[in-house]
Amino acid sequence: MTSEARAHDDTEVAEDTKLKRGITGPLLFLFILGDVLGAGIYALMGVLAEDVGGVLWAPLVAALVLALLTAGSYAELVTKYPRAGGAAVFAERAFKQPVISFLIGFCMLAAGVTSAAGLALAFAGDYLSTFIDVPAVPAAMVFLILVACLNARGISESMKSNMVMTVVELSGLLIVIVAVAVMVGGGRGEVDRITQFPDGSVPAMAILGGAIVAYYSFVGFETSANVAEEIRNPSKVYPAALFGALVTAGVVYALVGIASAIALPATELSESSGPLLAVVGASGVNVPDWLFSAIALIAVANGALLTMIMSSRLAYGMAEHGLLPSVLNRVLPQRRTPWVAIVATTVVAMVLTLVGDLSTLAETVVLLLLFVFISTNVAVLVLRRDAVEHEHFRVWTFVPVLGVLSCVLLLTQQTVTVWLFGAILLAVGAVLYLVARAATRRSATRSST
Repeated sequence: MTSEARAHDDTEVAEDTKLKRGITGPLLFLFILGDVLGAGIYALMGVLAEDVGGVLWAPLVAALVLALLTAGSYAELVTKYPRAGGAAVFAERAFKQPVISFLIGFCMLAAGVTSAAGLALAFAGDYLSTFIDVPAVPAAMVFLILVACLNARGISESMKSNMVMTVVELSGLLIVIVAVAVMVGGGRGEVDRITQFPDGSVPAMAILGGAIVAYYSFVGFETSANVAEEIRNPSKVYPAALFGALVTAGVVYALVGIASAIALPATELSESSGPLLAVVGASGVNVPDWLFSAIALIAVANGALLTMIMSSRLAYGMAEHGLLPSVLNRVLPQRRTPWVAIVATTVVAMVLTLVGDLSTLAETVVLLLLFVFISTNVAVLVLRRDAVEHEHFRVWTFVPVLGVLSCVLLLTQQTVTVWLFGAILLAVGAVLYLVARAATRRSATRSST
């Protein structure tokens, strides 16, 4: 293909959308990095210490490898079909069954709005009470409204806000790394702990068990597929931003794991509800407690913003493909943001904050995301025979195969309770699909008479 033809194809892909192409490569990199880092890492080390002792870096590296497998499939499909809707659109193209596409999209929507509700409650909980004491649920709802306003204002504004918040939350992790480096430079800490497994454990099984926990800290990269329609030149920009963000997060995680093991014994890490705060305290570096609370608040706020961007774009994309009511694909004339989808997903998230305890639902969300990942990995192989005119990223064939196997491995570790909740949510999704289909038939019948 000539350079002129490639330029023509890129222009055609870029202009064939109602949404504004406002996401550049650096903004996309920070979008993905901010979504992956999230708030979970601030509590992760304590949980991992129970499985692997001081070898905290090993399961984090293993989880990165597992995440990169599925990320390879996303890189191919997003650059091949740069449209909002993500996994639901991929499933529709691959399997030609509207019910499968709807359920995949429903899984993503359930994951998105539930995660946003949980993040809103986390924002309004202990972190916020460090500065102001207000009722959690009303504060969470106000927080979601503010996030929706920023989301509706425009993708460029949202991305720039994410850029600032990502830098802040990354700085919190860098504080941990630097503080322990100063500690080691002063002749303190136990470097030998980074190779010590718990007594009586089998190293390979310990790392696998830890990797299953650590994998959850990398979930979030998939949300970037739902802003594909707003990325400038996605075929060239998306793969570099996706893999770059995941590797950056993995390196930072591994360094934080090493620092945590050097600063504190595994037993102390596992007993702490704020392990990174404990690590900084043990380093002897004078970092105020309120500073970490502020950083955690920003990390939570950033995660909520990115999750709601994903959810609204997913709802918009599904509406564009007839999988949800067409009203959801309406956009603001000037801002070119999907305002109806933003309002709808925000209202659902606000309702979910009334549940209060979302721990079981959060685990169920991960279960549903694994089904989404399996669908996406299979879709890559199915759609290999579907040629497109523009150039796109192509992953090695063995990568999506290994991606499916990694998801199956993680599924085997879920509890019966989580499987039950997942089945209930899928049943609700099936009912909603049948209702939507019935409404579509009635509309078609009226228009034909």
